[in-house]
Amino acid sequence: MRIPRIYTPQTLSENTAIQLDEAAANHVARVLRMKAERELIVFNGEAQQHFSAQIISVDRKAVSIQVLAKNSTQLESPLHIHLGQAISKGDRFEFAIQKAVELGVNEITPLWTTNCDVKLNSERLEKKIRQWRQIAIAACEQSGRDVVPTIHLPAQLETWLPAVEGDEKWVLDPRGLPQESAEQVSSACILVGPEGGLSEQEVDLACEHQFIAKLIGPRILRTETAALTAVCLMQSLWGDF
Repeated sequence: MRIPRIYTPQTLSENTAIQLDEAAANHVARVLRMKAERELIVFNGEAQQHFSAQIISVDRKAVSIQVLAKNSTQLESPLHIHLGQAISKGDRFEFAIQKAVELGVNEITPLWTTNCDVKLNSERLEKKIRQWRQIAIAACEQSGRDVVPTIHLPAQLETWLPAVEGDEKWVLDPRGLPQESAEQVSSACILVGPEGGLSEQEVDLACEHQFIAKLIGPRILRTETAALTAVCLMQSLWGDF
């Protein structure tokens, strides 16, 4: 039986007893319905390490565990990828976050673009940000990653472009050029538009900030498919695929 992996933002150290935070405790007690003496793996997302643990007690309001041995891991790609993804309708954006984290992306910035027709007031946006960060955590729990990627606050495209850094920067565009062999790089950025695509002016603006317009195949891809395809291509060129 697979040992459940649980994220908790607390400081973790070997041979200590702790009480899980509310979200982790709820997941252990109510979702997984785990009992005392069951084994867990816990991590706090700050380093390539996790801890084996055992449940001490479970009650309606708290879950206590004994943190045991520390285990170092090497699951992070040598390529640092920052994904700038235009916010999309429905669950497409959430799907892109989940799968991008599983594929090894390190940072994700939700972007407002010209053709982005998602409207969120401040309250709904704050709720969405919490949801996106929880999706990233859950993807780490599932995929075995111990470092939780950063989900940045949403930004306007024209603000994000001059601020983002990377040895290789792609803006996905059906008018772009296919990828050719390239020298090894250690960091990369991907810019992906919404369902309606980026405007010609936005692509030109990205290119003014050292992005390269890239075509990733002869077919038109959905926004979430395009993002994940580009991540896989970068990982195969310079990462750990």
